[in-house]
Amino acid sequence: MKKTYLFANWKMYLDYDESNILANAIALASKDFSPNIEMAVFPSSIAFYPVCQVLSDVGIDCGPQNAYWTEKGGYTGEVSAEIYKMAGAKYSLVGHSERRHVFGETEEEINKKMQSCLDWNLTPILCVGETLDQRKEGIAKDVVKKQLEKALDGLNFKEVKELFVAYEPVWAIGTGESCSVVDAQSMQGEIKKWVKELLVGLDLDLKVLYGGSVRPENVVQYVENEEIDGVLVGGASTKMDSWLKIAQAI
Repeated sequence: MKKTYLFANWKMYLDYDESNILANAIALASKDFSPNIEMAVFPSSIAFYPVCQVLSDVGIDCGPQNAYWTEKGGYTGEVSAEIYKMAGAKYSLVGHSERRHVFGETEEEINKKMQSCLDWNLTPILCVGETLDQRKEGIAKDVVKKQLEKALDGLNFKEVKELFVAYEPVWAIGTGESCSVVDAQSMQGEIKKWVKELLVGLDLDLKVLYGGSVRPENVVQYVENEEIDGVLVGGASTKMDSWLKIAQAI
């Protein structure tokens, strides 16, 4: 049976206490998770360190939802990849659609964040995906390919030999409208092909995740597909009941 990556993006749904309560509940339940599941949690910055400490004790990794590319300096409100690494991070989300479309993050900034993660030996989870208008226009694959080209341009992977790409169609995030397995499989097959072409000569362990209204009711149809290595879950990962059902379904 293949290893399945089950990643939880808590976004800004949980406060400090709620984050720690959920982390402790996950830690207690972890002994019952399938050994084929590789789990990671992406908490808010304020709760990052205590959550990471609790989960690392049971073999569950953590990462930030966003990390700035400059190591230190006068950058009010930012937290660097270096600081997160020192706090115990293994991964980092980069370029989530909410960072792109809500906060105006550019392709150039995403590229800098990718390199900063690699510089500090954090495995990046690069998020890509098209809007509903772009899908209706028939340019979804063109959009995703361009996002990959910009994000991966000129990167030096140094010590990191692993890369995750999370395909998250923007129109499916937080809407309850999940992408069909056929469409997800088609896009993720293309993503694997494009990444290999863009990073030719690099012996990377590439994994492609699906994200977008993943729930206990639909998670199996995604992870049983050979092109899909796992899922990046938002809202459903912030409640112990639904998260446990997702983990038990795999």
